Amino acid sequence: MAQEVRGVVAPGRNEPVRVETIVVPDPGPGEAVVKVQACGVCHTDLHYKQGGIGDDYPFLLGHEAAGVVESVGEGVSEVAPGDFVVLNWRAVCGHCRACLRGRPWYCFDTHNATQRMTLTDGTELTPALGIGAFAEKTLVAAGQCTKVDPAVSPAVAGLLGCGVMAGIGAAVNTGDVGRGDSVAVIGCGGVGDAAIVGANLAGAARIIAVDLDDRKLETARTMGATHTVNSKETDPVEAIRELTGGFGADVVIEAVGRPETYRQAFYARDLAGTVVLVGVPTPEMKLELPLLDVFGRGGSLKSSWYGDCLPSRDFPMLIDLHLQGRLPLEKFVTETIELTDVEAAFERMHHGDVLRSVVVLP
Repeated sequence: MAQEVRGVVAPGRNEPVRVETIVVPDPGPGEAVVKVQACGVCHTDLHYKQGGIGDDYPFLLGHEAAGVVESVGEGVSEVAPGDFVVLNWRAVCGHCRACLRGRPWYCFDTHNATQRMTLTDGTELTPALGIGAFAEKTLVAAGQCTKVDPAVSPAVAGLLGCGVMAGIGAAVNTGDVGRGDSVAVIGCGGVGDAAIVGANLAGAARIIAVDLDDRKLETARTMGATHTVNSKETDPVEAIRELTGGFGADVVIEAVGRPETYRQAFYARDLAGTVVLVGVPTPEMKLELPLLDVFGRGGSLKSSWYGDCLPSRDFPMLIDLHLQGRLPLEKFVTETIELTDVEAAFERMHHGDVLRSVVVLP
């Protein structure tokens, strides 16, 4: 029987979000209903609200979440009722050319639930990133549920569902940061700070944090940055080179998603170094670089989508590291809030007042 729960809906472009009654159907084949325990407030949800991702309103927001599987549909074997899970927005298919080549983190046919959640009047909702977890319960594809150790706090675990995984993965998976490497991270919001944590976890010897905001740079130091650069006051390219013996960093992670900061990343890397773009640009942005510089500097220019993660591999491993005290995920949680506080949390996030607000549900 379908259930009615509360959820946060974006009704139209730039309109304030509101808490509505959501109808969640019973899970069909390959689907699961999850009782959400916590969900982080991510910039992607704000982009949905502002119309930066699409116009298929109304949106059911929220995607950075953890909770307990309540029920599953026919044919589901990977999770069962009672399992504690982190939700992911890349449920790999196992059959596309990337999966068959042993590279499932590049899966070209990821999937979501087939059924749609609705408002009580029957209006279909578009769940953010196929999840829609600013709700007491949500319907997802079973493959979007990754089972992890239930000893972890839901408020911490859910962060792996998007921003923290994107940053850690940009360093560890895409950038392949190794022991003794020098790493620069441009943009020290949640994703950038997670990249710093990832670089530290991988054994980088020097981690240079770059931002315009001294508050963010101070936070970056607590995450493991060894040096900080305020790019409002200092040329970041020159500063990074000076801090790396005049050469540039082995890996530069761009966590802003703007042409000007990407150019900084490009020129701040060492010869044959790696640039990783994990910041998300907007459709109208263009990048111009001298082709001779691209050729002459060598190395790799990479994009990192979701940190090139494989949830079934990475989520349990990172949760285990956290429980061992080796991965300080709790540092990302600035505040815990209720569903009714999401609109205000967007404002605090926009002004840089929080690293992560997390909705916690009873």
